[in-house]
Amino acid sequence: MRALVMDRIAGPVEVRNVDEPKVPDGGVVITVVATGLCRSDWHAWAGHDDIALPHVPGHEFAGIVAEVGRGVTKWSVGDRVTAPFVEGCGACEWCASGNAQVCPEQQQPGFTHWGSFAELVVIHAADTNLVAIPEGVSFEAAASLGCRFATAYRAITGRARLRAGEWVTIVGAGGVGLSAVMIAKALDGKVIAVDRNAAALEVASSLGADHVLVADGSDIPARVHELTGGGSHVAVDAVGSEETSADSILSLRRRGRHVQIGLLPPVEGRPRVPMDRVIAWELDVLGSHGMAAADYPGMLGLIESGDLAPQKLIERVIGLHEAARLLPQFDTAGVAGMTIIDPSR
Repeated sequence: MRALVMDRIAGPVEVRNVDEPKVPDGGVVITVVATGLCRSDWHAWAGHDDIALPHVPGHEFAGIVAEVGRGVTKWSVGDRVTAPFVEGCGACEWCASGNAQVCPEQQQPGFTHWGSFAELVVIHAADTNLVAIPEGVSFEAAASLGCRFATAYRAITGRARLRAGEWVTIVGAGGVGLSAVMIAKALDGKVIAVDRNAAALEVASSLGADHVLVADGSDIPARVHELTGGGSHVAVDAVGSEETSADSILSLRRRGRHVQIGLLPPVEGRPRVPMDRVIAWELDVLGSHGMAAADYPGMLGLIESGDLAPQKLIERVIGLHEAARLLPQFDTAGVAGMTIIDPSR
C-alpha cells in the first residue's frame, strides 16, 4: 500500500509503498477514505512522543472496513466507520465504564502503531472502538471527529460543562479551537476566540464567536477581563504552549474552569503553569484526552440534525505527497480550519 513514512525524528517524510497490515484478532483493517492532518501529528514528527521508526503518522480518519479479525462481532466488511484516536483495550474497568479514552492499555494509531496516512489502517478491539458513520455524514466530516471535533465536544460538554450564557475563551483557532467555538455557540455560550492568524479569526467570527482577539504580544488576559467584566467562566488552550496555557488560565474569573486540550511540551523538564493564580482563585484545571466511542451517539445526533456541522471547518483536501510537504512545517502553518488528506490521491 502507499503510505507517508518518516524514517527519523524531525526529518524528511516521503510517500512510498510498504507492506499491507495484517488484521489482528479482535481488530479490523480499514480502507482510509479521509484522514486529518493535525498538530498532534506534528508533535509525533518532532519527537514529542515515543514512536518506533520507521513510522506512519495519522490518527483521525474515516473509511470502510476491509477485513475483520477473529472475535469481532459488531462489524462487517463494507461498513462505513470512524474511530476515536484512543483505542481502549476493551477489557478493563475503564473500557467497561465507557471511558476508553483513559484506558491504561490504550493504543493510538499514528503513535503506538502505524496510523492513517496510508491506504489502510488497523484498529484494535474493534467492538469497543469503532463508530458507525451515518449515511448523512461524509467521510471528510467523519474524519474530523476522531480527534479535533470529538476532543472539543467532550472538553466543552463533558469536562468544562459549559452552561448557557457563560463566557468561554478559546485560545487557538485551528481545527480543535474552531470546533470548540462551534460547539460552545451551539450550547449558547458567549465566545472569545484568540489566535495570531487573522484568517483563522475570520472563520471563528463566521462560526459565531462574539469577540476575536489577535495574539499580537498584547496582554490577552487583561483584554478578556475587560470584555467579560471579570474574566471567562471557561477557558480552553487549544494550542499547547506555555504562553497559550498561561493566557487561558489567566483569562479566567475566580473559580473558573480551564481545559487543557493542546499537548503541552515540557519546559525545563516539565510544563510550567501559573499555579499561584490557580490556588488563589480556586481555578479548576482539567485535562481532556479525546472522547470514547461510547460517547459518540449524542454528538452524531447533533450533526445529523444540523445543529453541529463539522464539515464547515474543512479548509482543503490534499493528497499524500502534499501532506509529506506540509507535515514538517505544520507547527507554523497559517491554515484556518482543517486539512483533510485523501490517500487515494
